[in-house]
Amino acid sequence: MKKVTLILGTCGLLALTACGQTDLERTATGAVIGGAAGQVITGDPVTGALIGGAAGATCRSLGTCPNN
Repeated sequence: MKKVTLILGTCGLLALTACGQTDLERTATGAVIGGAAGQVITGDPVTGALIGGAAGATCRSLGTCPNN
């Protein structure tokens, strides 16, 4: 059950990492949202922040940001 929650949380996080106009803003937003999600879902905000920051940093190059 924990894995399913983590996967669903990650998918939701990817949708939210597009907040911001620059890569730095998207990285910071992704890290903050990921940290909060990681704390709530698994009790590990550091891993959530790393995943969210990485998703925010790469969303433009992957074409998933609405602000491309």
